[in-house]
Amino acid sequence: MKLTKTSAFQYLFVGLLLTISTSLVAQSQATINPAAAGLSAERLARFDTFLEQEIADGKIPGAVSLIYRKGSIAQYKSHGYTNLETKEKMPLDEIFYIQSMTKPIVTAAIMMLYEEGHFQLNDPISKYFPAFKEMSVANFVDVAGSAEKKMELVPADKPITIAQCMSHTAGLSHGLGASEIDQMYLKTLYFQPHKTIEDRVMAMAKLPLVAQPDNVWYYSAGPDVLALLIEHFTGKSCAEFLEERIFEPLGMDDTGYTLDPSKNDRIATLHHIKDGKLVPFPQRQPKGQTETVFGGTHALFSTATDYMKFAQMLLNNGKGNGHQLLGKKTIELMTSDRVGDKWSAPGFGFGLGFGIKTDLAASADLASEGMYYWSGAFNTYFFIDPKEEMIAFLMMQTDPYTDYYNQKMRQLVYQSIVD
Repeated sequence: MKLTKTSAFQYLFVGLLLTISTSLVAQSQATINPAAAGLSAERLARFDTFLEQEIADGKIPGAVSLIYRKGSIAQYKSHGYTNLETKEKMPLDEIFYIQSMTKPIVTAAIMMLYEEGHFQLNDPISKYFPAFKEMSVANFVDVAGSAEKKMELVPADKPITIAQCMSHTAGLSHGLGASEIDQMYLKTLYFQPHKTIEDRVMAMAKLPLVAQPDNVWYYSAGPDVLALLIEHFTGKSCAEFLEERIFEPLGMDDTGYTLDPSKNDRIATLHHIKDGKLVPFPQRQPKGQTETVFGGTHALFSTATDYMKFAQMLLNNGKGNGHQLLGKKTIELMTSDRVGDKWSAPGFGFGLGFGIKTDLAASADLASEGMYYWSGAFNTYFFIDPKEEMIAFLMMQTDPYTDYYNQKMRQLVYQSIVD
């Protein structure tokens, strides 16, 4: 996708012309009103203080925060720097490589095709991709006289379904762990050249599963299968489908797998710790014009305000910017827990594309039951709370991932509610 250039002035001016109820684009500071959103400005300042201290301590370079509740924007701020080396201030319209925040968008896209009757959620993916028909499962057994274990393969006892690819219960891996099989996925999916998403998915079909389908929750590259299913059902690439059916209708002009070169200077600089100090990480800096594998696991670029348009559509029962992208009951299905005790964190579960808060007492942190959320590997976070009619974002660009700032965002945003 090629995105047209919009100046910072135009971007802010457009935000002044549109009402909050129809579109959440970049807006002037004059439109931000914590009290109208039922949040205490004094309490919300604790969030700012926390971020400013983290920046001062050299723990994060900078961030963009955006909080919306009950029709009003309570906070929209930039903090710190987009590049610690140059000390360039973080702009409000910074473009972030959102990594796994791609997954909810692609899940919403495949659910649009579900609503059109293209498939059933319990359809085996082998119905559409025969390479997944006879899968094997890695079983590690003890080696006599040794502390080591060896991998034996056993047949999968049931087929992988489309729904399991959305809920991470298919038995697939993402290659993020240290185990032998995780490393197999890592090398196969991300360290071998793939020209298309079909190449990557077909390579994954040759790997053993980490567990029998539907037995465990295991974070996986299952959403890549969803991206290929989009191609299968529509004859369009996932990039084309997302542009035509989600990004363009919602006005997400700064979101896509590829960006116009004129937007390069707005892509946040990735940082990491080197010799005990946070510094730019040019070796892994995402590029905005090189993507050809339009997958479901990661690879989208976006801004806080663009992703807010997508989140507001979900909060508004599938309607955004005058377009009904999804039905109310579909979103209810997507945000209902499907994994039960398969999820290891107390008080949390997983639906179709989203983590879900299922039990306040068990989780022992602030939120509402039914709050749903996800994040990206370079530390971009969001949550949507239907009960509080609230959406919040914290967008950063550091490696590696930590859930610490996700938890702090929820803690400091929720404590500011006073109505």
